[in-house]
Order: sequence, then C-alpha cells, then structure tokens
Amino acid sequence: MTLQLNLDVARLRQEIQAKYLDVALHPDKGFHFHTGRPLARILGYPDAWVDLLPPGTVESFAGVGNPFSLEMLPQGATVVDLGSGAGFDSLIAAQQIGASGRVIGVDMTDEMLSKARAGAQALSLTNVEFKKGLAEELPLPDAFADVVISNGVLNLVPNKERAYREVYRILKPGGVLQIADVVVQKEVPQDAKEDIDLWTG
Repeated sequence: MTLQLNLDVARLRQEIQAKYLDVALHPDKGFHFHTGRPLARILGYPDAWVDLLPPGTVESFAGVGNPFSLEMLPQGATVVDLGSGAGFDSLIAAQQIGASGRVIGVDMTDEMLSKARAGAQALSLTNVEFKKGLAEELPLPDAFADVVISNGVLNLVPNKERAYREVYRILKPGGVLQIADVVVQKEVPQDAKEDIDLWTG
C-alpha cells in the first residue's frame, strides 16, 4: 500500500536542491547537520580513506552513516551511488572496486554533480562517472548494478516505495543494497510528513 501525502513534491525537491547547493558552494556556513571531515570521523570512516580524497569532496560530505561498514565492495563490481552528492562515497567506492569496476553516482543537484566530477578528475579516476537523476527515476538500465549504496538520501525521497522499486530494477539478480539512513521508531504524524520545512530542516 502506498501512502498518499498532501505534499508539493516539486517544491520539496527545489528546497532540498537549494539546501545541498548551499552545502556544495558554502560548506563552512554551518547547517543543522554535521558536514566534512569531522562528520566522517563521527561516522567511522578511517582517516586514511578521507586523506586520499580531494578537499572539495570532503568539505561537502553530508552523510548520516557509513555504508561501507556493512561490507567492503568487491573488486570489479558495478556500483551505483544513489544521491551521490559531492562524490565522497563514490570516490571511496571507485578505489575499492579497482580499475576493472565501475561506479555511477546519481544526484539531482547540479552543483554537487560538478563538485563530484571535479573530485574524480583530481584523482584521475576513470572508473567513476556522475549522472543527473532522481531516486524515483534512475537513468540506468535494468539489472545493471552489483551493489547500490546510499547515504542519507532515501529519507528525503517522498515516494520511498517507488525509489526502492527503482533500486530493485537496476540491481542484478543477487545484487546487494548497502545504505546508511535515518530511521524513526515511532509513527510520524501525517501533518509532519506534509510539512516541507521539517523535510529540509
């Protein structure tokens, strides 16, 4: 059963894009969530991993967990990073899977995509690329990925069922989903679900 929300989805996406444009262009501004290297340490990313990333990638990191704490990625895997932001997890993934693997980062914010591409170029990584797209409409073929990773993105998607269906569609049979995200243990009131300000903080 799909929950119907009285929610202006177009406006919600605009508000989320505006927030993460700010994270991309003004990472030191201060937000209601942690960012950058301090956040990476809080979430258990090894300093050695973070040290290998370009400063611009690190400063705009805004995840909620560490999807690699579930399992390291296998060599040669095809990986999709859902909501890849400035490319923090995508660039780590690209180094884990090696030159024979492939990472596709998907994000809806142009400024984040630009920053992610600059990070890949700075590291001379040829096994990673970034595409513009939505979690509910992934610009990828069926049975494409061995692994889908995501970090703090699905909680911002209003139609979660559709997003998960898209993940299922692009995963190969036996593929793996490794996500870090926000989970609540109590039912969220309907009026809160329909308040865009609460979605974006």
